[in-house]
Amino acid sequence: MVNQTAEAGSPGDIVARAERIPVTAFHVKARLIVGLATLFDGFDAIAIAYVLPVLVGAWKIAPADVGWLISSANFGQLIGAIFFGWLADRIGRMKVLTISVALFSLACLGCAFTTDYNSLFIMRFIEGLGLGGEVPVAAAYISEMARAKGRGPFFLLYESIFAIGLFLAAVLGAWLVPLYGWQVMFYIGAAPAFLALALRWLLPESARWLADQGRHAEADAVLRGIEQQATAAGHALPAPEPAVAGSSGKVTGSWAELFGDVYLRRTLAVWALWFCNYFTSYGLSSWLPTLYRTVFKLDLATTLQYSLGFSFMGLLGAFTVALLADKTGRRLWFILAFVCSSAGLLTLWFAGAPDPVFVLIVSSASFFFVSSNSVLLYLYTAEIYPTRLRARGTSTATAWNRLGATVGPPFVGALLASSGLGSVFLMFGLVALAGAVVAWLLVIETRERVLEEISP
Repeated sequence: MVNQTAEAGSPGDIVARAERIPVTAFHVKARLIVGLATLFDGFDAIAIAYVLPVLVGAWKIAPADVGWLISSANFGQLIGAIFFGWLADRIGRMKVLTISVALFSLACLGCAFTTDYNSLFIMRFIEGLGLGGEVPVAAAYISEMARAKGRGPFFLLYESIFAIGLFLAAVLGAWLVPLYGWQVMFYIGAAPAFLALALRWLLPESARWLADQGRHAEADAVLRGIEQQATAAGHALPAPEPAVAGSSGKVTGSWAELFGDVYLRRTLAVWALWFCNYFTSYGLSSWLPTLYRTVFKLDLATTLQYSLGFSFMGLLGAFTVALLADKTGRRLWFILAFVCSSAGLLTLWFAGAPDPVFVLIVSSASFFFVSSNSVLLYLYTAEIYPTRLRARGTSTATAWNRLGATVGPPFVGALLASSGLGSVFLMFGLVALAGAVVAWLLVIETRERVLEEISP
């Protein structure tokens, strides 16, 4: 426990002071700047789905090869998540965010200049390295500036920007691809290269991370600047109350600690939840435009319009959980959302996916729930690890997201060729149901608890 005589900038001092600061202009600026990077992460991650309906015909890509092309970026994200998560716990959140944003932006630009399947495969893999590092490290940074009370909506309204990126890709894909060609999606996705400079110069390092590294003077300076903005805006800051301090001094978490007595159950839970959720959500969102085009023989404009409606439901799901997660709690929402998503997908299997309109309506309803879990998982995963492990724990967990997103699309291609469309929805429905079971058995409740209390 800490008291008011704790050394300025020590972990206990930083926690106690941060927990009394309301949302200020600094918090808004940080969420907007980091959120813009996260928006383009979402845009770039799914842009391939709106490029493929063109390239499948132009480059004569077989269904199995479509799945591998989709998975190339996901495999890159898996590697990038693990590497950049480790690096962020070692050298800081902001440095790693700058590197990862610059990497995925420049690689996205390179995608626009590819001329065949193999070159696009390679560039998407490189792009994936940066995409995999940005979102989980950003999640660690944003969660570390939030206080316990109201952390759910504070974080989730930021994280919903990722869903806006997915929706924006659908909007611009439906509008611009038929007019200007598939390359336009990659030109747009390269825009954040300029944002990397803003991340580096406009935002400070995480005070919690600095304190945990023993850099107390720097941590004190960062938090003092936020406190000054709060008082200048008219907020009266009460005296810091004793809080759980977490680690003190230069404490470096090890990979083994993720599997120790305290964190093993949590690690296994989020690994399974990430895999189940993204196996389902990315498999659906990346393949459906191509399914409308190849199975139901819809024209390109109609295909992209259907995809737009589907993506809007994902955006709606993200904002819904942002408003309700602190009321329902994390565990209950996970269970209900996985069950509802599974019910819709199993309905498509049972009904045989008879026509594209039926597929659109039911799959969109399922995507509402699976998308809500996508953003909630970022909040929950960042909550259940201490500062010394937060970026690494979050990134390693999201690597299972990437693994699910990597193996899902090839499975769709294989099942589609061997067993038909109904079997695809059966597979997704069962995986979502498995997620509900994991949430029921292993998830702990973290609502409005101080991070250092949740994770010693």
